[in-house]
Amino acid sequence: MLTNSLGQPIGHPVPDWQPVSPPPHTPMEGAFCRVEPLDIDVHASALFKAFRMDKDNRNWTYLGYGPFETEAGLRDWMAASCTGNDPFFHAIVDNDTDDAVGVASYLRIEPAVGVIETGHIHYSPLLQRRPAATEAMFLMMRRVFSELGYRRYEWKCDALNAPSRRAAERLGFRFEGIFRQATVYKGRNRDSAWYSILDREWPLLERAFCQWLDPDNFDERGRQKTSLAAFTENVERAESA
Repeated sequence: MLTNSLGQPIGHPVPDWQPVSPPPHTPMEGAFCRVEPLDIDVHASALFKAFRMDKDNRNWTYLGYGPFETEAGLRDWMAASCTGNDPFFHAIVDNDTDDAVGVASYLRIEPAVGVIETGHIHYSPLLQRRPAATEAMFLMMRRVFSELGYRRYEWKCDALNAPSRRAAERLGFRFEGIFRQATVYKGRNRDSAWYSILDREWPLLERAFCQWLDPDNFDERGRQKTSLAAFTENVERAESA
């Protein structure tokens, strides 16, 4: 343990740290999808149609807004909430159809200390459980760590949102704890579950993602042959051998 001249424990030095840049307004290209800055005129119509496929509005439960009954309502919300730099909203576009099928954002962006969060993740039924769903998150992580050099990538969700918590863990985020009564949304309390990935954890995860996303890992129906968790475990074993 490091201590200062007073004998107090202190964190390890980061002598070469320099502030990083905010995420650029350029697309992230993948094999199954691309992730590009949200443009209301380009993406809103396709997103409204895709979101409406969620017939019981289940996907809106843990978001602080929606559902939207009309495209005009969705567009109004986007105009008010999705055009700034923080949160910085992106559309996830299916490469096969060229249609937007989901959204995700960067937010709480702190280039001075290298911390950034992902949130406002809303996958339509056209994106859920598809390779593109995982690839979109990989592309956003790769920009944060490999391209921009951030130190910490965060995921936060309602502690009662079991699907979001499972997704965070599957993607390699590590659970850090529950922030009780963190906020109020839609007239109800939210305890927030916090997760993170650190820069030193990224090289292992990146290798696992690349192995999982290899076209040979999917059958003719687009189903995975080997899970992402299995690839992560294989890389961990190889690293420790």
